Amino acid sequence: MTIDAAARARQRDWIGLGVLCLATLMVAFDTFVLLLAFPQLSAQLGADGVQQLWIADIYGFMLGGFLITMGSLGDRIGRRRLLLAGAACFGLAEVASAWATSPGMLIAARALLGIAGAALAPSILGLIRSMFRDPRQLGVAISAWASCFTLGAIVGLLGGGVLLERYWWGSAFLLGLPLMVALLIVGPLVLPEHRDPEAHRPDWLSSLLSLAAVLSVVYGVKELARYGWRVAPLLAIGVGVVFAVMFLRRQRRLPRPLLDLRLFRNRRFTVPLIALLLHSSLTGAVLLFITQHFQIVDGLSPWRAGLALAPGMLLSAVFTPLAAVLAQRVRPAILIAAGEMIVVVGLVLVMLSRFESGPALLIVGFGVWAIGGTPLLAVGMAMIIGSAPPESAGSASAMPQISNEMGNAVGVATVGSLGVAFYHAQVAGAFPDSVPGDVAQIASQSIAGAAGAASGLPPELAAAVLEVAGPAFTDSLVLIAGVAAVVVLGIIGLFVSRLRAVPPVGQEDPAAEPARVSEPTG
Repeated sequence: MTIDAAARARQRDWIGLGVLCLATLMVAFDTFVLLLAFPQLSAQLGADGVQQLWIADIYGFMLGGFLITMGSLGDRIGRRRLLLAGAACFGLAEVASAWATSPGMLIAARALLGIAGAALAPSILGLIRSMFRDPRQLGVAISAWASCFTLGAIVGLLGGGVLLERYWWGSAFLLGLPLMVALLIVGPLVLPEHRDPEAHRPDWLSSLLSLAAVLSVVYGVKELARYGWRVAPLLAIGVGVVFAVMFLRRQRRLPRPLLDLRLFRNRRFTVPLIALLLHSSLTGAVLLFITQHFQIVDGLSPWRAGLALAPGMLLSAVFTPLAAVLAQRVRPAILIAAGEMIVVVGLVLVMLSRFESGPALLIVGFGVWAIGGTPLLAVGMAMIIGSAPPESAGSASAMPQISNEMGNAVGVATVGSLGVAFYHAQVAGAFPDSVPGDVAQIASQSIAGAAGAASGLPPELAAAVLEVAGPAFTDSLVLIAGVAAVVVLGIIGLFVSRLRAVPPVGQEDPAAEPARVSEPTG
């Protein structure tokens, strides 16, 4: 593929990439601070098992539901404009989360946070695609974006841990506010505006259909995973499928659809998209269990729990740019398959932690897993974004974010619920008779419930509760890590079988269609 020199990124584009990283850091702070704050906020707000799952995954559900709409809206009204509006709303929702006084209020605040995040995610990637049209430069820019998310996770874990030890749990959600202010001040000065010059008016009917389809299906899957086969969740899934069919049929008829379905004919778009969905749905649930294990079973403080995850995050930040460089020499299928095999090794180490006291093996396992996931994130994301023409980059960028965020949410709701069900089966009837019945009932719902109930008991009774709950939760972690490892092996087979002929990034690909190029509007 030959790229004219005029299409290469300018100095202003690289400065703009730095500004986009501020928004990326802000989102990363929130994602990982929630993991650390989860035990504290669950106990202090009195959230039961169902409310805890809603707090954990409502953000991903709302983000996934609104991503298609926001991606298309950015193409129409301008991605910079949507980015700045989303950043302001994201900051306000963070403030509401920090001062939530009940589980319901926190769930509502995080729902609003998901809608604001839906405006940020495709705007960031859409602007990157528009500013970096050289495939090699695009790969470097995507890897820089991914590294910033990881670095933001490190700062969020460590900074959030310090705040959680010194202040109330909500203080950790305020960590990203200075970045939001900086973004709103500097963004208009250095970020170019990009929009589709042929954009029509927003198609709100398609937006409603996509939202109804996503939320109905995910709600149904969530309820089935939690309560088993019941009529209501099956009906919800059926309704969601109907809305999805209506949405797809409408997209085929529209001259300018909300989502261009022709993108899915391209294997370089579809295969990484499926892989991201599977990868995030499995490993996201495992990470949630690991962070709770560090704090409740291993007895680490929030700050030390964040420190335990920091080596893996740092390794991911270092190896992500390396993956982008290797992708210019190694075929994507080989590189990503090798990375996912390393993920399997990391998950096996997590499983082996069952036979060791202390968090050391979990820390090592997470570090190995983090290294292995970098090729899929950096190279897979670049393949997806690079498959779309720049003028439609916003709507196309919504799809990997849907796969990632929805996969994480569905993973918590399904794989996570599997772990919770296994935990409940392990502890049911296992508590000593000396433990009060109401305490045993609360402790059997979740490990966070066990920790909260034990905190109000005399030391000997608290120890009795945790002696039952701790090993049961470890067994649950081993179970879901094993499930994740098996499915990750399937991701390896998917890439090797479907994309083995795709050449390294920047090399000529006869099967690839040339992307249309549009100039920035401002």
